[in-house]
Amino acid sequence: MTLLVDIRVSYGDFTLEVAQEFALSGVTGLFGPSGSGKSTLLRVIAGLETRARGRVLMGSEVWQDESSRVPAERRGVGYVFQDTRLFPHLSVAGNLSYAWRRAKGLNGPGLEEIIAALDLAPLLSRRPSALSGGEKQRVAVGRALLTAPKILLMDEPLAALDDARKAEILPYLERLRDQSRVPILYVSHSVGEVARLAQNMVVLRGGRVLRAGSAVDVLSDPDAVPMVGPREAGAVVEARVVAHHEDGLTELAVSAGRLWLPRIEAHPGDILRLRIPAQEVILARARPEGLSALNILPVTVTEVRMGEGPGAIVQLQAGSDRLLARLTRRSVDALGLEPGAQVHAVIKSVALAKSDIGTAHVAAL
Repeated sequence: MTLLVDIRVSYGDFTLEVAQEFALSGVTGLFGPSGSGKSTLLRVIAGLETRARGRVLMGSEVWQDESSRVPAERRGVGYVFQDTRLFPHLSVAGNLSYAWRRAKGLNGPGLEEIIAALDLAPLLSRRPSALSGGEKQRVAVGRALLTAPKILLMDEPLAALDDARKAEILPYLERLRDQSRVPILYVSHSVGEVARLAQNMVVLRGGRVLRAGSAVDVLSDPDAVPMVGPREAGAVVEARVVAHHEDGLTELAVSAGRLWLPRIEAHPGDILRLRIPAQEVILARARPEGLSALNILPVTVTEVRMGEGPGAIVQLQAGSDRLLARLTRRSVDALGLEPGAQVHAVIKSVALAKSDIGTAHVAAL
């Protein structure tokens, strides 16, 4: 079952025109710069954009076509905004109970279940004014889930938070992704958030879909680099925690070998998701010796894409994974890089930010 959106809506000189199917499972990241139409698309799906023309089909349900339109309150959509929109006069318990009572009889999650999943018990007696930004977002997510939605729309939920608060809430969003059966459309202009949370990715720019597919495929494609920006470009790989060592490093197994990173709070055997920035990958023709870098993987060049300036993007096959390396044209020429070339990728242990390391998706039972 899919969500089909085939719509057009105009605001002055801006037009959003999208014809796209969205999987109704896991997290789909809607990525793009400010003004690309991401939030407008969510409003169309939610039924809040009355000027949109076209079709919105939720599986077999017709939410909108040329002759009819289901109002927002009857679509069964959960919406989490950047500014949370909690009721200021109610406590956290009151905000949650309000949503839960409205969804009575809809076979949604239980109140205690949501409180436990999002660790809200210590917050129940507080008013929104006494919460941090990350705590407010956890409450907003819980309230949205208690309405028993058919789909959850999240519009830049972390955009107003600093890095510390983002780090606080991302594990809860990963848990939500893995434990909830509710599909999520997640809007962001942060590559790191989408890479960490989403199984699928839709790239918007100027009101049009530029690319859609699995997040792993999109982010490892040289064609996507101009869409996400060369500084943000990077591939996603899965890694298994092997062991924690006394020197403070965690050993990880990837399909091409081993990686050592500063200690990661995970258990041996856990599967993690790593975003490896293209600008943090160095290439060498022969396996380097005498380097401080611990992470050296044998890789094969699969594509070389020259930029308009002095830069180039090189796609690499690393076992069953793909990586990207951001180099200069001069380096590409000096190393004689071309498809099929056997080289080594060097990745500094401290090059991966903690925000680029998350848990891999585990399907809900």
